[in-house]
Amino acid sequence: MIETLLVANRGEIACRVFRTCRDLGIRTVAVHSDPDAGALHVREADAAVRLPGAAPADTYLRGDLVVAAALAAGADAVHPGYGFLSESAAFAREVEAAGLTWVGPPPGAVEAMASKTRAKRLLGVEPLDPDALTEADLPVLVKAAAGGGGRGMRVVREMAALPGELAAARAEALAAFGDGEVFAEPYLERGRHVEVQLLADAHGTVWPLGTRDCSLQRRHQKVVEEAPAPGLPEALVEELYGTAVRAARAVGYRGAGTVEFLVGPDGTAHFLEMNTRLQVEHPVTEAVYGVDLVALQLRVAEGAALPPEPPAPRGHAVEARLYAEDPARSFAPQTGTLHALDVPGVRLDTGYAAGDAVGVHYDALLAKAVAHAPTRAEALRLLARALERARVHGPVTNRDLLVRSLRHPEFAEPGRADTGFYARHLDALTAPLPGGRYAAVAAALAEASARPGPGAWRNLPSRPRLRAYGDGAGAGGAGGGGAGVPEAGGHEVRYARVRGGYALPDDPDVRVVSATAREVRLEVGGVVRPYRVTVRPGSDTVHVDGPDGAHRFTRRPRFPDPAERTAPGSLLAPMPGTVVRVAEGLAAGARVEAGRPLLWLEAMKMEHQVTAPASGVLTALHAAPGDQVELGALLAVVDPAPAPDGRDRTGTPGGPGGPGGLDVPDDPGGSEAPDGSQAPAAP
Repeated sequence: MIETLLVANRGEIACRVFRTCRDLGIRTVAVHSDPDAGALHVREADAAVRLPGAAPADTYLRGDLVVAAALAAGADAVHPGYGFLSESAAFAREVEAAGLTWVGPPPGAVEAMASKTRAKRLLGVEPLDPDALTEADLPVLVKAAAGGGGRGMRVVREMAALPGELAAARAEALAAFGDGEVFAEPYLERGRHVEVQLLADAHGTVWPLGTRDCSLQRRHQKVVEEAPAPGLPEALVEELYGTAVRAARAVGYRGAGTVEFLVGPDGTAHFLEMNTRLQVEHPVTEAVYGVDLVALQLRVAEGAALPPEPPAPRGHAVEARLYAEDPARSFAPQTGTLHALDVPGVRLDTGYAAGDAVGVHYDALLAKAVAHAPTRAEALRLLARALERARVHGPVTNRDLLVRSLRHPEFAEPGRADTGFYARHLDALTAPLPGGRYAAVAAALAEASARPGPGAWRNLPSRPRLRAYGDGAGAGGAGGGGAGVPEAGGHEVRYARVRGGYALPDDPDVRVVSATAREVRLEVGGVVRPYRVTVRPGSDTVHVDGPDGAHRFTRRPRFPDPAERTAPGSLLAPMPGTVVRVAEGLAAGARVEAGRPLLWLEAMKMEHQVTAPASGVLTALHAAPGDQVELGALLAVVDPAPAPDGRDRTGTPGGPGGPGGLDVPDDPGGSEAPDGSQAPAAP
């Protein structure tokens, strides 16, 4: 029996495993890097061991340090979580060699499936050689053979782009996984990412625990997942089960794992890979089958046998990943203090609590919200409304994108959405929320109510006061504008104190029912709506939670400081992070074209291109590989001078240069591990 378990992971993953351990009476041990010293998973564990350093390569990816931590803390078992070392056969062997119980598949099974190319060949699928591609093979997806998380993936549609994309994919794969091997798969524009959850014991029983659909993806990572995958013919489901079980038996699998497929528009299933670990999206399977997959993992590791048949499924479950990121700015990761995180009425798996800091060293996942209901339509409605009512205060998040995605007609129709969903609909899904004007009015009145009014009312009317707010994150992009500068748009609210409340000279359709520093009730069209307003001391950010969603405003000064303006052509860091690469040969004095990638930043496990804001001459370069930069740091300056022929990047004499900033990938879709929008040959 396992008495003390070390979880070789962090954040939400470790907290999830600890929750089951508490239910089973198992003591828990956390490991942590220096930035995670006060993290929630450390606070929830019975004991914790420091891994000195900050970068994953120096901490959570050091198998020797993790094993030493387990021995020092008196643990008798190690759970790898999902991510980091969870698919490392070498780490599994280190754990077993130390006399500890490994809560995962046999090292040989991990090794057999660790390489996507080996896994494909095991099932009779031959991957494409990326160095032998021809025009007839395009479009293709170039993928890292090792690892996951969307790292080392590039879509190639033109032969001219192939050499550069191959080099970038290999460099990213080598940096992320220590293995630069890449391969290629035919790219399918309208595929569905479908997977099968497996659970196997050491006695020959293999359970296929249903299907999941993970087609809503951005930047090669999943965003919304559901179980079961809707709209699949029964014959196709049986085919997926058969292939998944065959893969598990081929390597003597034990424990939890997932086999991933791409289903084409013609209904043909294509094997992608096998993930030899628990998946981030496992809660939807737990909800539908009424099981605790972590508890079953632990029992299998202790040698217990599974019942011959899995439990019967019931209902439908949907999971949405809440990220600290700005979908309207190429999903740029966001950092800062999380002041509130409350999603009512659904399961919430998180590694954060109010007051925790969201840093730059790890991925941007804040929490997973999971809803379960008798039908798919009911589950979608429940989750959308829970997220809409949620209080999420702090960094910008993708919460509004999730709500709109869950309610989108294409997603609402079972089986219609595919991995290109965000590529087609992102602009509409990130448009400003309706009702922003009323929320801004509520913000202004709440702030006014927080200040003491005059001691007595006069007969003469008071002069209206003005409050100005910017919408959204209030941070400039990499192409200019400056960090901390509110984005275009926003609201100016004029109000005046009158006997019994407030007057709104610019909003005659609004009647102020009541106003305090925390809640404002407005009547519009005969309907009274409450708005909860939160202003953090020392912050320019105002959060307004209304009946139709949440709004995040940035206070604008009435008289902006001219010193805050940034010179035209300045490229500012769109996020804190590390400079990982600079374009080859780039130096001050070089001529650059609008949109050309100049350097690459890495933050929260994602790599981002920073591009030239206009065609011109690079007059300054302040970044070098390895530099740690803060949000808004000046990276480079491009003088938007015309080309020698007098034309700008559009070919129009004297025209303006194009915008710079974060590169928007041609395929915002993707998946947690494989992209999910590629189609290799069918097994």
